[in-house]
Amino acid sequence: MPPPLKGPDHSKPLRSLREVVAFNVRVFRVEKGLSQERLGFAADLDRTFVSQVERATVNVSVDNIEKLAESLEVDPSLLLVRPVPIDASPG
Repeated sequence: MPPPLKGPDHSKPLRSLREVVAFNVRVFRVEKGLSQERLGFAADLDRTFVSQVERATVNVSVDNIEKLAESLEVDPSLLLVRPVPIDASPG
């Protein structure tokens, strides 16, 4: 049995839109229970490219954002939305 999928680090600040896309792709991928390999196959992209997207080391094109979003079954615009920070302090 494979290890559980690890979601993104919510404590890391997202400084660029590239980092926002990376964070969101990983969130949606983990929510769907997909490995990077399975997402890459579904999107017709290489697993290593998916890894680079999730690490924000590659400038992903609009066409590839669309492919990833379709494979994740989300609207492409959701990959560009900056997530609301999780507040660790109580009420």
